[in-house]
Amino acid sequence: MSRNARRRLQRTPHPAPHRPGRAPSHSRPPLLANAWYSTNELATRLRLDASTLRRWRTARPLQGPPFISISGRVIMYSSLDVEEWLRSRRTVPGKGRNG
Repeated sequence: MSRNARRRLQRTPHPAPHRPGRAPSHSRPPLLANAWYSTNELATRLRLDASTLRRWRTARPLQGPPFISISGRVIMYSSLDVEEWLRSRRTVPGKGRNG
């Protein structure tokens, strides 16, 4: 990832104005307040090949953790989304899926 792309992801966003019909922005955590991973970084953390994440993104129905397409070639994964996805796949022996 380029240095400029990292800087853009690390900037603190300005609060968005409240729009009628939408929940106020403070009711959701800001997207830029947590860590972000590139495909290669997440693959390393999950001990997967990056091609597995790419295959999951193009599968129908979609598989794998939620992602954001910054551009045609730059895909990012929020650490919060990845953690939530991992929790949803967790199996506790004797209790079944999701513990």
